[in-house]
Amino acid sequence: MRGILSICIALLLLADVKAEVSPAVSALEAQSTVIGDIVLDKSDVFDLTDPKENNALYRLANRLHIITKDKVIRKQLLFQSGAIYSAREIRETERILRQNRYLFDAQIKAIPRDDGIVDLTISTRDVWSLGPDLSASRSGGENRTQIGLEETNLLGSGQTVRFNHEKDVDRTSKSFEFYDRHLGNSWVSSFLRIADNSDGKSNILSITRPFYALDTRWSAGGLALDDDRRSALYFEGEEAAEYQHARRNFSVFAGWSKGLHNGRAKRWTVGITHDDNRFSTVSDATLPPLLPDDRELVYAFASIEIVEDEFATAKNRDQIGRTEDFMMGLNVSATLGWSDESLGADRDALIYRGKISRGFGSLDKNALLVSALVNGRLESGHAKNSKISMNANYYRTQSSKWLFFATMSTTLGHELDLDNPVQIGGDSGLRGYPLRYQNGDSKLLMSIEQRYFTDWYPFRLARIGGAVFADAGRVWGQNPLGNENRGWLTDVGFGLRIAPTRSSSGKMVHIDIAFPLNGDDTIDSVQFLLEAKRGF
Repeated sequence: MRGILSICIALLLLADVKAEVSPAVSALEAQSTVIGDIVLDKSDVFDLTDPKENNALYRLANRLHIITKDKVIRKQLLFQSGAIYSAREIRETERILRQNRYLFDAQIKAIPRDDGIVDLTISTRDVWSLGPDLSASRSGGENRTQIGLEETNLLGSGQTVRFNHEKDVDRTSKSFEFYDRHLGNSWVSSFLRIADNSDGKSNILSITRPFYALDTRWSAGGLALDDDRRSALYFEGEEAAEYQHARRNFSVFAGWSKGLHNGRAKRWTVGITHDDNRFSTVSDATLPPLLPDDRELVYAFASIEIVEDEFATAKNRDQIGRTEDFMMGLNVSATLGWSDESLGADRDALIYRGKISRGFGSLDKNALLVSALVNGRLESGHAKNSKISMNANYYRTQSSKWLFFATMSTTLGHELDLDNPVQIGGDSGLRGYPLRYQNGDSKLLMSIEQRYFTDWYPFRLARIGGAVFADAGRVWGQNPLGNENRGWLTDVGFGLRIAPTRSSSGKMVHIDIAFPLNGDDTIDSVQFLLEAKRGF
């Protein structure tokens, strides 16, 4: 582990490696070339010109699939015919399009014409967007099942509709979700979720026009949350106490910016939040009650964000065989709010949040992505519910198929609210142990992986990879249940990765075998994990 830390420190001192711009692209911009025709080259789920994909089943899938409508793609473009060609806007549009789950990839090619105009071809490939949302997973010694129906590109409109029935260690839930990134022909996104849970309800509505691009000049939106659920505190992977948590949250905001200047965008946002948290004993309780203190915060806030226009693309890092976008530039934000009793709050408090992230090196060789987050309250001159979290991800590219990956994360907490514990276990990166195995107010987790990306492409439906790994972590500080923690916990293991290429689920199947190296005698010597995650 000491060697990994040395590598991280060394990489922090590296100068930035910026992407080179080809002479042809530079010439287009220098000559203020005008964009001519914008052609959409949309590929269906399966490529029938490929003999390996041209079979009866895949031809039927293409016929049944409704390909993304032209207007859905065109309204996400940051340019139009007659505008001056900008390589930056081309690259950013590619990133925006690749964020859509219903597209596997998006690339834009510039084709200069003899008359000094440049045509653009936008190539996209759809994935199958309608299907049963069926999954069964096991991590940290607990099972989770999910049965539902999901459509992520309703009639080719880019809208998501989802019906879901889910059961895990905490609750059984039936839910309906609707999501649209572009209401009408706008950049306004909407999200609605209605859930009926075995321990309460959870409803959320969000309508937001975000800073969708670096040069966006304004944003606005609001969120309403009504959530009621049973929560438990854990000791060595077992529930030890419980409480009922009812939360009502309402927030509205507006932001403005002068756009992108000298490679940076500076954004200001103001708003107001009402966050009411009430705690009570659970009806028909089976565990001892342990209740957090009620909190009602009503505060106006102001924030500033600075984003640098430095991004990199790569393949076979956190995904298999698809284009990945990484933010390498500086991204820093800070928010201050004041909760006041005169506004209806139950206390006067300064609310603070801050975040910073940065990338170093080159994803072609060695890259280090670091981030830090701080948040909490200041009440009567004392810090409350304060957390400082830091994370570092290191990528060493050994070849097109081999990658060494290391990650380190730490959290330092102070006077945490009882419903905001620091936990470590099988559901948070310590793969050989039960979920929520240890609790405290601070933690450190380190993992290393040797990743391998194969050429195996069974039935042209999924890419296959594998990994061997080792994890080490521990928590410190006050345990809400008053029990002592077990110090350092370590495990080793290996696993298989299955990354669907024709489905819009966006999740990679993890099949892992982990071996805990210490802990208590009740832990199985071999842990089997089956999970679906967003990355490797």
